[in-house]
Amino acid sequence: MKAKISIFWFRRDLRLIDNHGLFQALIQSASVLPIFIFDKHILDKLDNKEDARINFIHKALTDIQDQITALGSTLRVFHSTPLEAFKQLKEDLEIETVFANHDYEPYAQNRDLEIEQYCQQQGIAFKTYKDQVVFERDQIVKDDGTPYSIFTPYSRKWKAALTISPVTPYKSEDLLSNLAEMAPFKIPSIESLGFNESLISAPKRTIPLEIINTYNVTRDFPAIKGTSRLGIHLRFGTLSIRKLVQVALKKNETFLNELIWREFYMMILWHHPRIVDDAFKPAYDLIRWENDEAQFTAWCEGKTGYPLVDAGMRELNETGYMHNRVRMVVASFLTKHLLIDWRWGEAYFAEKLLDFELASNNGGWQWAAGSGCDAAPYFRVFNPEAQLKKFDNQNVYVKKWVPEFGTDQYPEPIIDHKFARERVLHRYKEALTVTQ
Repeated sequence: MKAKISIFWFRRDLRLIDNHGLFQALIQSASVLPIFIFDKHILDKLDNKEDARINFIHKALTDIQDQITALGSTLRVFHSTPLEAFKQLKEDLEIETVFANHDYEPYAQNRDLEIEQYCQQQGIAFKTYKDQVVFERDQIVKDDGTPYSIFTPYSRKWKAALTISPVTPYKSEDLLSNLAEMAPFKIPSIESLGFNESLISAPKRTIPLEIINTYNVTRDFPAIKGTSRLGIHLRFGTLSIRKLVQVALKKNETFLNELIWREFYMMILWHHPRIVDDAFKPAYDLIRWENDEAQFTAWCEGKTGYPLVDAGMRELNETGYMHNRVRMVVASFLTKHLLIDWRWGEAYFAEKLLDFELASNNGGWQWAAGSGCDAAPYFRVFNPEAQLKKFDNQNVYVKKWVPEFGTDQYPEPIIDHKFARERVLHRYKEALTVTQ
């Protein structure tokens, strides 16, 4: 007779500490088997076979496995579709309940619906919990129940709600004795997943208190270590959002606001899933883009002749990271100087960024293009040269990533700023006038 067991399904929550869904599984069940699924639906779409995010996930799983095998339990890792993984589990085990944490992206919602329906058919309970955000879905809305589309009033209500319901950790780490006693499963190698080891390494999970203390002063200058670099840890849940919010509340409101922006964009995506493909403001889908492929290639390779743009793109290509201020500059340049559809840039960032999150990436790109919910007005066109003088006036950042800057080898600008600004203002006005 098969032993009765519950499943905890790791997804975007790759930690044993302060994990809400894991906490609930361990509280409600006497025997819990944690699993992770390398989802073929996702992996098969990744063209870069040295994707550093696969390496990051693999290391996080290995760390979890090391901790729980020492307790006489194991993590079971699949390389399959989620449905096939659960069918295999059903053959091997008598499953009572599947526990997981909420996920808000359209694919994840469809995936979870499929698994929930399968579990119902098999007489298995399926329970999910809020973990990767402080407030979700309809928790922060206007007084009339409709979602916000402007950040400032959203953030005020978010902060007010936090005073009523302070964040408290879930002590999942104290309950690990309820993990199933089981011989360890071997985690599939990176190579067996169809990938290779990446040369790109991820930032450490340690919260840099000295940086957060001065974040409001240092965050805009790419040549210095002025940002936390914790985005990838929030993306894959190797760090608890509750812990980070507690730190931000004590240390720096500007840093807290950045965490709130993340939840704002997740709320927008939840309420408006069409923005994955369409502009939040439909009129912006009428813009006639140039979509010059040669200019797009120059932008991707960091060969536009605009030093700050080129430095940012080369940093991204080499490290999987780009400084936050520079992200705004390169996105504005692509959409407004080159008149290339923001979706092209969004897709490139999605492929390259270690900290890629659909909601934030989409929100940032639509902000830059002017098409988003709380966007820069279309007539705001960043001047890359002015941005360079303001935020890297000694060219320290530029020279690090563009060593040929200032020599004959550095290319001339691929487009004139004055011409580009006049063209984009005319082109945007043309599209927006049609809808009036």
